[in-house]
Amino acid sequence: MSASLFTFIRLRFMRRLLPLLLVVCLVIGGVGLWYRSFLTTPSPGNGEMVVEIPKGTGVRGIGALLAAKGLLRDDIRFLALVWLSGIRAKLQAGEYSLPRGLTPPELLQLLVKGSTLRHHVTIPEGVTVAQAALLFARDGWIKQDRFLALSQDKTLIRQLGLDAPSLEGYLFPETYTLVRNEADERSVLRMMVERFHRVWRDLNINEAHGLNRHQLVILASVVEKETGAAVERPLIARVFLNRLDRQMPLQSDPTVIYGIQDFNGNLTKADLKRHTPYNTYTLPALPAGPICNPGRAALEAVIRPADSQALYFVSKNDGTHVFSTNLADHNRAVQIYQRGK
Repeated sequence: MSASLFTFIRLRFMRRLLPLLLVVCLVIGGVGLWYRSFLTTPSPGNGEMVVEIPKGTGVRGIGALLAAKGLLRDDIRFLALVWLSGIRAKLQAGEYSLPRGLTPPELLQLLVKGSTLRHHVTIPEGVTVAQAALLFARDGWIKQDRFLALSQDKTLIRQLGLDAPSLEGYLFPETYTLVRNEADERSVLRMMVERFHRVWRDLNINEAHGLNRHQLVILASVVEKETGAAVERPLIARVFLNRLDRQMPLQSDPTVIYGIQDFNGNLTKADLKRHTPYNTYTLPALPAGPICNPGRAALEAVIRPADSQALYFVSKNDGTHVFSTNLADHNRAVQIYQRGK
């Protein structure tokens, strides 16, 4: 083949190829601009949107969730961004508060960091296991029935380092920080009992006044329920300890109430006479178990009670009490503060 013929063929081929190359370049450029616009365009609006990404959600599902909140466009470019960035395995499930006005790469970085929302749930001093279950279940952290069942699970109780019939008394009242998709019944119970163990170690005592740890927790639960003014806890603890030393019934209304199923709020004389494992009017001893979950102050009160010979106390109807060392003084206080004489 002559050189002139080869040149002719090459030029003719180039004339046909150039338009094709031009089209390819235009397509690539267009796709590039289309993809770039996705990367650089922030979501519209202000404020933040709460997005919950369940465990096991795939990349396409995450994109759909973010798009449903108006935080990005739901199209193939999101999948391409995740794939090209190499972060597919790094995206973390959880509940996020994501600000508007971020670009898709900025949004994804928050999911990679796992900057999930932290929620605070406060369990007050003196609540029962049933009441704690209700507080956690109210915001969807746990299933109430399973929480209550696990609180009496012997295997779990032993695993948590306790020798007790239930977790009543050992779910330490505190403000707990929870994260969606990470908290469940077992983890919440474990967290609360571990907090109890830390507090108990800080108190640095295993027994006192001839009572072991479980008995001290029982007494602390009674003190917790009887106390209106925090300053009186050590004195109320001393009254009960004095009574135990003399084998006198504690005569604590909250213990009677705890032993009544479906209590209607009206404590009667018949209730005080009806024997149950928790009726401290008929038992000259501690009730069968804790009647609530006491806080640190109540635990400290029974370990280090006030110095007093008092055996009785009666409410002054303002959260405080009158303490007496003998029955005659106590009866007079009852006449004054309870019967208005």
